[in-house]
Order: sequence, then C-alpha cells, then structure tokens
Amino acid sequence: MISITAIIKSKKENIQQLQSLLNDLVVETRKEAACVRYDLHQSENVFIIWEEWKDQTGLDLHNNQSHLQDFISKSENFVSAPIQVYKTAQIL
Repeated sequence: MISITAIIKSKKENIQQLQSLLNDLVVETRKEAACVRYDLHQSENVFIIWEEWKDQTGLDLHNNQSHLQDFISKSENFVSAPIQVYKTAQIL
C-alpha cells in the first residue's frame, strides 16, 4: 500500500473555485481501480488530500490521468504556493 498526502494552499479569494476543482478531482480519482482512499480535508484556505494506492503501478497511472493533469493546470491561478506532495510510510 502506498500513502500520499497532498497539501494545497488556496489564495483566500479563490477558496470556492479551488474546492470545486478538487471535488471534481476526487470524484474522478475514486473511480480508478488502484485507488483505495482519496479523501479531501479542509482547514480555512488549506486543502489536504489523503490518498492510499494499491501499488506503484496504479499511482503512476493516476499521475498520468487527464483529470489530474487538468486539475494541475486549472488550479495554477488559485493556489498561493506550489502544491506539496509527500509519499509516506506508516510507522505505527
């Protein structure tokens, strides 16, 4: 199992637009066969996606999906900092 945490910081004036794009991304990503979990969380203008993938092959496939690539390009004007993505391993 592969765990990913993505942190996306919205510009204050673009929270709703970014959330709409993220909602679409979550809906489409959850349809992927290798997706175990793809949950969206929010704290003020910060969005966090907690992801779990069956394997690296499935994650690689996800990274090349048009819905992810569309999100990345469309969100550029709404974020206040580069998107941070962490590949993590559970320790407890």
